[in-house]
Amino acid sequence: MQLDKVVAYHKALSDPTRIKLLIMLAEGELNGQVLAEKLGVTPATITHHATKLREASLINERREKNTIYFSLNHYFIKSNANAAAELIYRNAGTEKGVDDMEDSNKKLKDSVIRNFFTAEGKLKHMPAQHKKKLIVLQHMVSHLTRGKQYTEKEINEFIKGYHDDFATIRREFIMHQLMFRENDIYELNPQEIWAKWEILS
Repeated sequence: MQLDKVVAYHKALSDPTRIKLLIMLAEGELNGQVLAEKLGVTPATITHHATKLREASLINERREKNTIYFSLNHYFIKSNANAAAELIYRNAGTEKGVDDMEDSNKKLKDSVIRNFFTAEGKLKHMPAQHKKKLIVLQHMVSHLTRGKQYTEKEINEFIKGYHDDFATIRREFIMHQLMFRENDIYELNPQEIWAKWEILS
């Protein structure tokens, strides 16, 4: 179990609303509107808390047209329960375990970029694995200017520098909260709210 996963797990559970949300999802899959009504909060609040839970791999999301449904990720909830104790005792007396985790993440990122991009920087194809896809998408948007507003045409031209399927990749930028769109103007989100590939298995 990686250190980032343990930290993300406990951060995700540090809010009462998130715990209530998980309890409701234990009864079965629910959409954001239903959860908002049950908890007496706005749909935007559900989106915020669901993002934190998803980043910690505690819930799954699926989209059906314009509706997003949430369900528990039973495996990660159960496997993370004793992860902190295992991590602490397994690495007791040494800093090597922490260093190894950080080194492993860097090696994975470098490997994904090397395998999915050509020497000229073109994207060969989008990875099927969610974790690798996030690495690819974040690598691409890291070449955009933070705080700058882009027209849709500018974003399309930017993406075409990597791959011809600009429409799909543009949607991926939004779906994974790397960018936000308002009145057809695009801007990078703060990196703090990007989905964290480091905590995914």
